[in-house]
Amino acid sequence: MDIKNDHRFAINLNVRGIQPSSTLRINELSNQLRSEGKDIIKLGLGQSPFPVPERVVNALKEHAHEKDYLPVKGLKGLRQAIAGYINRAERMRCTWEDVLIGPGSKELLFILQLAYYGDLLIPRPSWVSYAPQARIIGRSVHWLPTHAENNWQLTAEELDIICRDDPSRPRILILNYPSNPTGCTYTDDQLLAIANVARKYNLILLSDEIYGEVHFESRHKSIARYYPEGTIISTGMSKWLGAGGWRLGTFIFPPELRPLQDAMAIIASETFTSTSAPIQHAAITAFDGGEDIDEYLKQSRRVLKVVGEYMHSRLSAMGAVVRKPEGAFYLFPDFSAFSEKLARKDIKTSQAFCTALLEDTGVAILPSSDFGFVPDHMGARLAFVDFDGTQALELAGGSYADQELGEDFVQEAGPRLVLAMDKMEKWLNSL
Repeated sequence: MDIKNDHRFAINLNVRGIQPSSTLRINELSNQLRSEGKDIIKLGLGQSPFPVPERVVNALKEHAHEKDYLPVKGLKGLRQAIAGYINRAERMRCTWEDVLIGPGSKELLFILQLAYYGDLLIPRPSWVSYAPQARIIGRSVHWLPTHAENNWQLTAEELDIICRDDPSRPRILILNYPSNPTGCTYTDDQLLAIANVARKYNLILLSDEIYGEVHFESRHKSIARYYPEGTIISTGMSKWLGAGGWRLGTFIFPPELRPLQDAMAIIASETFTSTSAPIQHAAITAFDGGEDIDEYLKQSRRVLKVVGEYMHSRLSAMGAVVRKPEGAFYLFPDFSAFSEKLARKDIKTSQAFCTALLEDTGVAILPSSDFGFVPDHMGARLAFVDFDGTQALELAGGSYADQELGEDFVQEAGPRLVLAMDKMEKWLNSL
């Protein structure tokens, strides 16, 4: 068959050559290797290890019978709950009408780029799906440089440099913090400086705060405090509530951007129609919060902090250059110190590095090339999530409740992570 002349293969040029999401791809490969009997330590997909809180699960059971299509923008009761949640957390005054619900924040980001005709500005490194989404839609992507010595954080100066040559050009800036893939976050002064530049050029600022609740010290602040009129806050239930597979995300808009919110709702009405009814009803319980949710978050943060610090210490001792995480469950180590030894084994890209590591040790991580870097940047993203989250929460809130968590806790709660570090260290030393 001549595929070139077969119209069944006339795939949109914007989609040709794009690979499936690398995080999902590594997860499926890890599962396949496990099913073949291989011992794989899954540090690729950034899925929360913690269970969905019991009261939220029970709420889903109670609402399993809900079968009606809900309003495109979302269930009013849930929109009210999310507005209350944001107002409590950020001392804001948004109303339920400012909230848009979608089947995951990833889908909302996609239709935002459909609705708003502007370039996408992304600090490098960034989450794996921002740039491919823009490419599918046909938008221009501009990578903003960041540097390891600055915790891979965007500076106001770098943002100003890319905007000043064409100051009236419509642009969306995505700011994600605590960061996937680095685990680092911004200070108040940094956020204020970026907000001032965003206001100067009238940028749409999409603040991806999906990991805000898992800031280790519970000190996350939204840049919407400093640039309320142009900031859309993006969050959901996947990272702080363990409910990634429930697929519920939300955007919170300022009133000034209501026309953009309405345009997104029109696209939603012609695509996904509305988000799952039982999930929306159950999510009210999550966003209303309560003492049990507060305790769940407190112990989640304690666990993630000690695990992140342990992994950071082990990687640093191996010779990797890595920043200490401040939130989320990621590390972004640079293995350039091993470049010469790796090259002798014909390992010259981050993809080849991760492939060899997986084949030789069973440790699955993602190459820095998936996060916006050139292929020979010898970095990787590591998601420290391969542990029993239910057991870890029980330990942290039980026998370890009144003591500072340390390496002994990690050894007990996260033996797979300790094993991963042992395997990686042995492998690097053998090069």
